Amino acid sequence: MINYHGGFEKIDRKNSRYPYCVVWTPIPILSWLLPFIGHMGICTSAGVIRDFAGSYLVSEDNMAFGRPTKYWKLDVDKHNLCCDNCHSHVALALNLMRYDNRTSWNMVNLCLRSLIHGKHVSCVSFLKTWLPFLMLTGALVTFILTLNLH
Repeated sequence: MINYHGGFEKIDRKNSRYPYCVVWTPIPILSWLLPFIGHMGICTSAGVIRDFAGSYLVSEDNMAFGRPTKYWKLDVDKHNLCCDNCHSHVALALNLMRYDNRTSWNMVNLCLRSLIHGKHVSCVSFLKTWLPFLMLTGALVTFILTLNLH
């Protein structure tokens, strides 16, 4: 049974509870190529994660691509996060609540803000996000340099 109560504003990484946060996790292959693109969800005041997991499916505490690797804490004074909650779903939620007095949230500015304001949950999460991209970039650079030497 999922615990929805207690510690309402305390981040609990072990149990993946991120109250009033936008959470992010990499999507295999896509995030390896473009590490700023991934899957997003939004959390309730109790830290319960809601994410768009497919047509007509908003999952609860079971993100489509695994546990969060980054979170972005929202200012609780600028929103009321008692709503359902990937990128367009989060943008819609932020627009409906007029977070930061705006209605222009979209996939691009959410992606950039998550990149800038998002904090990795751990060193392993950082590596899960960036290591595949760095390895593929290194292989591509090595390949291009090898071609230029011949």
